[in-house]
Amino acid sequence: MKILVVGSGGREHALAWKLAQSERLQLVYVAPGNGGTAQDGRLVNLPITDPAALAQFAIDEHIALTVVGPEVPLAAGIVNLFRARGLKIFGPTKEAAQLESSKDFAKTFMQRHGIPTARSQTFSDSTEAHAFIEAQGAPIVIKADGLAAGKGVVVAMDIAEAHAAIDMMLSDNKLGDAGARVVIEEFLSGEEASFIVMVDGKHILALATSQDHKRLQDNDAGPNTGGMGAYSPAPIVTPELHARVMREIIVPTVQGMAKDGIPFTGFLYAGLMIDDHGGVKTLEFNCRMGDPETQPIMARLKTDLVGVMEHAVNGTLDAVELEWDRRTALGVVMAAAGYPDAPRKGDLISGIPAETPDCVTFHAGTALENGQLTVTGGRVLCVVGLGDSVKMAQRQAYLAIEQIHFDGAQFRRDIGWRALKRHG
Repeated sequence: MKILVVGSGGREHALAWKLAQSERLQLVYVAPGNGGTAQDGRLVNLPITDPAALAQFAIDEHIALTVVGPEVPLAAGIVNLFRARGLKIFGPTKEAAQLESSKDFAKTFMQRHGIPTARSQTFSDSTEAHAFIEAQGAPIVIKADGLAAGKGVVVAMDIAEAHAAIDMMLSDNKLGDAGARVVIEEFLSGEEASFIVMVDGKHILALATSQDHKRLQDNDAGPNTGGMGAYSPAPIVTPELHARVMREIIVPTVQGMAKDGIPFTGFLYAGLMIDDHGGVKTLEFNCRMGDPETQPIMARLKTDLVGVMEHAVNGTLDAVELEWDRRTALGVVMAAAGYPDAPRKGDLISGIPAETPDCVTFHAGTALENGQLTVTGGRVLCVVGLGDSVKMAQRQAYLAIEQIHFDGAQFRRDIGWRALKRHG
């Protein structure tokens, strides 16, 4: 059996790594892949990004199923294209992917179906947006309507920052089409968690809970990023809260999409805000696995992922029970110099330790050229440690990081601090 994974990041490396562990698998192609997937003998990088060319490759090579990692090909309709060619692919259609590709679509959907979320309004006129901010005050949240590679959300703690965000998106067009409309919403306080499930159109299979760290620097300082680290499980998601999220957010979302004539298939990621009283609201939806949450989640998954994916594309996820490593997995992202605004490329990477049962390094922004690993993107590596406690998992990850070198490397030294605070 051959499987195709679409994407080049750490999430795709982790998915391909897990799929390749199956005894039933002949090959995993990763398109286009990265330096880490290039080094793994069980994986084959495929230098194709055009969806039509990928579909033809899947036909020619008799690919059993395709798994899509990133949001951009999903929003562009890769699932529609593959299905039209009679190919099995796991991911949402272009129409269903609007839950992520349009913040306004997601907001109106949630309001229509009674799914708890922050109050909001959508604007395309900067004068009206500025007036709304003056009336509402700060703190307040400004989001670009479209996909902005993790850079489309500004949590403005004062009015001046809010106005600057509106100018950046609407007036100066810094985010292009993604920022041609903005969603302005009330600021929610509490603790964030990531809640990721698999959906086959009807049935829902919850994955292990996780929590990521968005800010660049320790103590949640510095700019927002795509994510500087994550761990699984997330202690804040108690069994009671898990049941509540399924009941109030996940099930109504899947049922609502079906009711609206847009059945959802694929990974569904709900970003949650949990308040001090255990109340929960939806910050956002993603229509794919989170990055870097995928890396610790896959490190903990014991069930054969190939079998799970087969059920997912065949509409039989209700037949699956997942088995998890009881240990905590904690992933620390190492980012390039200048990330997130202007990541530097070309730096040489050395010292990545060999994989062990307690530690594995997933690649994101890397390339392998003439046997040498180089930096090609903002988030470069995610080093995942496993241990019987958060502290032990954290120790494994940071021991490995001490051995890795590339000039200008940035990483946080406090990944997992919320879980440590909770459990001591």
